[in-house]
Amino acid sequence: MLVLPAQLTHEHAAACCRMLAQGLRAIPGAQAIADASALRAFDSSALAVLLDCRREALALGKTFAVHGMPSRLRDLATLYGVGELLPAAP
Repeated sequence: MLVLPAQLTHEHAAACCRMLAQGLRAIPGAQAIADASALRAFDSSALAVLLDCRREALALGKTFAVHGMPSRLRDLATLYGVGELLPAAP
């Protein structure tokens, strides 16, 4: 499982994308799950990071889902029309 940090703002987005991309290449199997439950301080950059992670996962032939997305971030995803691209993990 890929784990997002507690703070994910514009300042941290590029480093987080690199970390998640490395993690995606290292995890076995056809499913990638990003754990967002630790997120406490974030802005819309968190959505960009998750969407980038999704794109990388799909390029590697993996499915992508998000576990523990904070409701405020889920609301932002819906507002921006990308909520369907970031399904909740089972």
